[in-house]
Amino acid sequence: MIGLQNHNIKENGNMGKHKKTPISINDKEYFLEDLTDQQKNMLNHIQDLDRKLTSAKFNVNQLSVGREAFISMLSNSLETVNE
Repeated sequence: MIGLQNHNIKENGNMGKHKKTPISINDKEYFLEDLTDQQKNMLNHIQDLDRKLTSAKFNVNQLSVGREAFISMLSNSLETVNE
């Protein structure tokens, strides 16, 4: 089984120079057009999951910053009340 990580799959930018679309999976070159329909489907899933993971990481970061902001606002509010 091939272990695929999101940074190991990329389409190369030489599409205009070749009739086939080269892709790199785990540092090995393949042509998109040579993949089976099942392999293309798996690649589509991987690319979609990469997009979702990127979005989820963005959301977690946004939520963490928002949480810290509310903690800070609450702390400041409590200090003001105690003074």
